[in-house]
Amino acid sequence: MKQNLLLFFILSILMACNGQHANRSVYNKSTVAVGDTVTEFSNSIWIVFQATNGDYWFGSDTAGVYWYDGNTLLNFSTKQGLSSNRIRGFQEDEQGNIYITTLEGINKFDGNKFTALNVIKSTTSDENWKLQEGDLWFSTLGKNGERGPYRYDGEHLYQLQFPKHAMEEEYFEQFPNTSWSPYDVYSIYKDRKGTMWFGTSNFGICRFDGASISWLYEDHLTNTPEGGSFGIRAMLEDANGKFWFCNTRFRYNISPNSTTESGQALINYEREEGIDGLKTPRGRDAIYFMSAVKDKEGNLWMATYDQGVWRYDGKEVTQYPVKEGAKDITLFSIFQDKIGGLWLGSHESGVYKFNGTSFVKFQL
Repeated sequence: MKQNLLLFFILSILMACNGQHANRSVYNKSTVAVGDTVTEFSNSIWIVFQATNGDYWFGSDTAGVYWYDGNTLLNFSTKQGLSSNRIRGFQEDEQGNIYITTLEGINKFDGNKFTALNVIKSTTSDENWKLQEGDLWFSTLGKNGERGPYRYDGEHLYQLQFPKHAMEEEYFEQFPNTSWSPYDVYSIYKDRKGTMWFGTSNFGICRFDGASISWLYEDHLTNTPEGGSFGIRAMLEDANGKFWFCNTRFRYNISPNSTTESGQALINYEREEGIDGLKTPRGRDAIYFMSAVKDKEGNLWMATYDQGVWRYDGKEVTQYPVKEGAKDITLFSIFQDKIGGLWLGSHESGVYKFNGTSFVKFQL
């Protein structure tokens, strides 16, 4: 009797595990046969992503997406149903569906076909600002008039709007004919507490904790010393709970509370010195980074536009130049895969991977 009960218990566990596996979409050559088999990437691979099942996805600025399982490389474009061949991001839901952000819309891939998600437009006071487990958040698509991120709850895609920023009137007086929105979301980050952070093009950083929306703006975060508008391209929480926002001058102690000033909710924070002693080859004491990740040892890896990748272990900083011959590669993103491998997406030079010593061009 006890043996029968034990056998029943083991079978029940195995059936449950098999059921969980069956609910996850499996991508292999048979299920993605609609793609075009290719032998190399386009040069403009901006985004790298790895799905839960181990497959890699690469997003191009010109040629759609590439899928790679370690053996076969497939290309998907508008011919297969993508809204655009200009890719800005990948995400995965709990069922294994892949979501692709393009400049013309957000697509869902279920293992067999691409579907464009329909958008429900919201207002600044809309109840669709929610913080729910399993929701996916997407950046703006770069279209004029967008005022906030997108949130997908598994059924509906909501285009949200930030509350009016205190700098809005001043901004539009200075730039009356701007072709983009100062509310454009360049980056999205979810911290260890589940709070959502949004990096905007011109209004700094926005935090949504599920109950309220608050802001943090410092000019040097948005604008470079040369006067160019950088925007909040990357945000990262380090192993000590300090936040880094797109450059290495300072790190921030963030309070969960906010204050109200002139009708706008502001994030309470304290600023600390960032990376001390950093000197770039151009003689500067700070870098602006396009993208950043934290590895399993807590080291920060920061990818810059044209000064390679910088690693910070909390004490020392190391630069890894990324070159094609004598030419510095212009980078867009850095990604860490499931086993800790580091990948780079570049503007015009394909995909790079860290070999333990340097970043080298990835070859199939």
